[in-house]
Amino acid sequence: MSKVCEICGKAPVAGRNVSHSHRVTNRVFRPNVQKVTVKIDGKVKRANVCTKCIKAGKIERA
Repeated sequence: MSKVCEICGKAPVAGRNVSHSHRVTNRVFRPNVQKVTVKIDGKVKRANVCTKCIKAGKIERA
């Protein structure tokens, strides 16, 4: 499943874990993307949408 929001374009971002002893390891911040049924231009389709777009009402659920 794609981890990119089709509405806002939010995608995974790389970062680093830093432990208490300051050992650094790589990590990835992934958006919470859900596959939902939405209405886009009057047509019903399934889209990968992040939960922030769903909560903000940027999409119309079908």
